[in-house]
Amino acid sequence: MAEIECCDTIEVHEELLKIVDETMPEETELYDLAELFKVFGDSTRIRILFVLFEAEVCVCDLAQALNMTQSAISHQLKILKQNKLVKSRREGKSIFYSLADDHVRTIISMGREHIEED
Repeated sequence: MAEIECCDTIEVHEELLKIVDETMPEETELYDLAELFKVFGDSTRIRILFVLFEAEVCVCDLAQALNMTQSAISHQLKILKQNKLVKSRREGKSIFYSLADDHVRTIISMGREHIEED
């Protein structure tokens, strides 16, 4: 593991700390952001999102595409929906899921770019 380098002397840069203090979001916003990123910490949810990048689908389709039970898919969809990453609509006896908005695609795309960097 790489060693973290530290300063040789202690010198506080007050002007920089003032800028940081003025621009730091409120604690509740930081907490909400951390909670959002936790949702992306599950590969099953990421796989569901990748399916939804291509089409609006029902739980049956997702279960088949990901070789999982409908119950397991429903559990993950509930978490994605609670965090406003997916939305649903009813059509007859079926409920179809889709991405809530283009932010979801952007977040995943930026994450992929980051992990592919050298």
